[in-house]
Amino acid sequence: MQDPFDYGAELVRATDRDRFIASLFAPAEHRGAIYAIYAFNSEVSRVREVAREPLPGEIRLQWWSDVINRQRDEEARANPVAAALLTTIERYRLSSAKLIDLIEARRFDLYDDPMATIADLETYAGKTSSALFAIAAQILAGADAEAVSAPAGIAFAIAGLLRAFPRHAARGQLYVPMELLDRHQVRPHDIFAGRSSAGLQAALAELRNLGRRHLDTAHRRMAALPPLAVPALLPVALVRPALMRLEHGAPFSPAEIPPWRRQWLIWRAARNSARIAG
Repeated sequence: MQDPFDYGAELVRATDRDRFIASLFAPAEHRGAIYAIYAFNSEVSRVREVAREPLPGEIRLQWWSDVINRQRDEEARANPVAAALLTTIERYRLSSAKLIDLIEARRFDLYDDPMATIADLETYAGKTSSALFAIAAQILAGADAEAVSAPAGIAFAIAGLLRAFPRHAARGQLYVPMELLDRHQVRPHDIFAGRSSAGLQAALAELRNLGRRHLDTAHRRMAALPPLAVPALLPVALVRPALMRLEHGAPFSPAEIPPWRRQWLIWRAARNSARIAG
């Protein structure tokens, strides 16, 4: 079997390019562990695309929960992502509870129930993106980076969900909270039909502003981030430019940051950590 950590690096490079680029700025001795965590995240975040139906998706997520709870050690040894993950959890004494919470939050992805409230969205983002930033920071610095990771992760998730809005709408899935849509008198049926409106644009603008507020909070707290943890947060440097592009794009055809510029923004933030959330 291929070395589990090498396999994880290849998977991250193929499925999560921004985090892969950011990880190159991490010390080599911790890079394998970072890839293990990001590879695990790729596996659980893509469950809907891979499984296509809720039941097989539930089975896949439950399998990962069982792996983390050490109920499938023999199967885990045969799976390179699981093998690297378990080694990393032990080596760095990571919180199994935080990883289980991440899996549980991803169950939302399997179904077409809409995100109900802004608070629900923030909780979802906190248990997924924020947790991932915090775990990566712990690996790199051995320190608690929750103060920065929490708002940074919510901002990062909001930007990502807005970029994915057309894809989610095409398959009848809503991450834009119904609380916002109701406020602006937007019907889900119109979204699923690909119909834009002034109300939809206003709801998306409000969501972008929510992302900016969380990003501003992360920026104010950057001084609390241990310097060794900086590579864990580098993808956040993409959020403000992404929100700006989304502001000038159409809801169903959002403007993307070109790959070369994404890489440059991460490189610039690595040289000056003030630019991560600035």
